[in-house]
Amino acid sequence: MFFRIVWKYARNRRIMLAEAPGGGSDVRYVFGDCELDALRHCLLVQGDQRTVEPQVFDLLHHMIENPGRVITHDELIKEIWNGRIVSDSAISARISAARAAIGDDGKRQAMIKTVPRRGFQFIAEVRVLPMQSEVSEVRQVKNDGATDLPNTEGQLVRFSISHDGTNIAFATTGKGYPLVRAGHWLTHLEHDWHSPIWRPFLNKLGENFQVTRYDQRGNGLSEWSVEDFSLSRCREDLEAVVDAAGIDRFALYGTSQGAPISIAYAAQHPERVSHLILHGGYAVGRLLRDSVEEREKGQALLTLIRHNWGQPGTAFIKSFASMYIPDASMEQIDSLADLQRVTTSPSNAEKLRAGVDSFDVSGLLEHVSVPTFVIHARNDAVQPLEQGRKLASGIRDAEFLMLDSGNHAILEHERAWHVLFAKLREFVLN
Repeated sequence: MFFRIVWKYARNRRIMLAEAPGGGSDVRYVFGDCELDALRHCLLVQGDQRTVEPQVFDLLHHMIENPGRVITHDELIKEIWNGRIVSDSAISARISAARAAIGDDGKRQAMIKTVPRRGFQFIAEVRVLPMQSEVSEVRQVKNDGATDLPNTEGQLVRFSISHDGTNIAFATTGKGYPLVRAGHWLTHLEHDWHSPIWRPFLNKLGENFQVTRYDQRGNGLSEWSVEDFSLSRCREDLEAVVDAAGIDRFALYGTSQGAPISIAYAAQHPERVSHLILHGGYAVGRLLRDSVEEREKGQALLTLIRHNWGQPGTAFIKSFASMYIPDASMEQIDSLADLQRVTTSPSNAEKLRAGVDSFDVSGLLEHVSVPTFVIHARNDAVQPLEQGRKLASGIRDAEFLMLDSGNHAILEHERAWHVLFAKLREFVLN
């Protein structure tokens, strides 16, 4: 079934962001050479998709829905920041980002006008047009390098609110036993849904499981304007998603840095986790490991991210892909490069990477009491096999599976793909 998504941040802990046909999300807003499609969370400028932070998109959406009306700072705080106190400079920064996204600026103010001591006004002429199609498929929005894939089932995106007020986007797809996939670095719910890397994975997982996944804070469709990427905050994000989704007991699947987040959650909430799966994970982040070489690699990666993130055609893009998916096709590599561009800013990418490389759950391993299955690729270049062994040996009665692969993310054409899903079904369902 296809759900019409209303892209507004939730003010309650659990909100179904969907409308019946004919609601306010059934339209496109056209102004100047721009088009804002709230249903697809898409901004087009001269026909090309423009990447904007979720909060900036919400600000634009709210202003475009109220053309000509002066919108005060208090109204913006209520609608965009959910009533949280923010500084005038934070509001000005979001207004500047909104102007830049649609080709306006503070000097010209051709579309967004500042009304001194009162607020802001959207002054461009706005045309409201119906959606182009009522078919039960999500229209494919083509990003550079992205591939159109058949969308046989729409995904419903919702927002939960974490303990510190951060909005966390999540979606549930598939049928079967409830499984939650912990958030990790570099995801985007919408991009992944059309990705030649992740859509086959989600389809296969959804054959036997009802999969709930979410974008980590500062990443994807979740809120970008955050500073705290600590393990405790990331655990709270997982708690918020599980509660908002209404899942009482579930299998928890943590991949990469999602593994320490899952360990922290399972140690604190053993009654909620029926099975714990740790894939390509670690107990101690790269910046804290005993190995000098590992720490230096971590610092080098942060430097490369700071200067090269999201820049197509660079050596960084190629080395990044070769590290994560060395056996990928060119189509899959292009998709991973495109994911860099849309999923987060260079600043957030660096802060996220520094945060997850500083996780340490070594002291929690002995407190994990739920059935645990550790999976690791033999030649994983992102997290060495040794990290998987340490997890399996540190958790009581944990099972261990070594996949014959060099990919951090297992790909559909590999033999390891079939082994992975067969073992997952056996571990959780038998």
